[in-house]
Amino acid sequence: MPFKSFTDYLLLEKNYSALTVKAYQNDLDTFLEFIKLEYQTDSINQVNYAQIRTWIVSLVESGLSNRSINRKVSALNTYYKFLLKTSTIQVNPLIKHKALKTSKKIQIPFSEAEVSTVLDDFNFENDFEGIRNKLIIELFYSTGIRRIELVELKLLSFNLDNKTLKVLGKRNKERIIPLLESVIVTLNLYLKERSRLSSIIDSDYLFLTQKGVKIYETLVYRIINDYFSNASSKVKKSPHILRHSFATHLLNQGADLNAVKELLGHSSLAATQVYTHNSIAELKKVHVNSHPRSKK
Repeated sequence: MPFKSFTDYLLLEKNYSALTVKAYQNDLDTFLEFIKLEYQTDSINQVNYAQIRTWIVSLVESGLSNRSINRKVSALNTYYKFLLKTSTIQVNPLIKHKALKTSKKIQIPFSEAEVSTVLDDFNFENDFEGIRNKLIIELFYSTGIRRIELVELKLLSFNLDNKTLKVLGKRNKERIIPLLESVIVTLNLYLKERSRLSSIIDSDYLFLTQKGVKIYETLVYRIINDYFSNASSKVKKSPHILRHSFATHLLNQGADLNAVKELLGHSSLAATQVYTHNSIAELKKVHVNSHPRSKK
């Protein structure tokens, strides 16, 4: 493994998750393949910016989005910073690189009515998959957890005495999220159905498939997309939009921004503030409808 000391550094010192480290490894492997093919060298430590620029151009020409390209270049830049830190190189070839421009995407959350339609009006099948799917939707909307955090939930993540959920977030940062009573009711129903599975392979994990193995991210996406396709005409219907809806609806109801930041597991308020544009829109609506001067 050519980047083992770097990946060890990310895992042990920077406390990055295994998934993030794997993504960094893949990006570096891709770049290494490129310079081998184009420049007949496997010394990633000795390339110059012109060569890196050629790689970036090839990524653009392949149709990759600027956002994805910036992520790949960021992985390479992190690697060069590590080489500087360990005195392996004297100059970072990416020191003057400017990220490609990206358009800011406004994520449109589900409305409260759309979420209610799914959770209150739909008839979830009263079997293992139906109850599991309802619990997945309820957890996303009531806790704001990320898709990978949901996939990685263990049976021991829940404390039903305290009505809390322990989540392992980015950089292995733990946070405790309170659970609604309605979620606990669905959780108990699901656990009863789960115990009836004929075979359980990944016994530590909460969410399983019918075959008893740990649920996977694409299936979680498909579940959310399928249910919300019947309730919403929005273009994007994903677990992240449910997370977005959780934050937006809390803020619309007057929740403190710092409290929402802690629930979401953000490291800075700036990351949470992207959710406030919807709250501002809601405030404007209330302001126009309620202010005594608005009718004049």
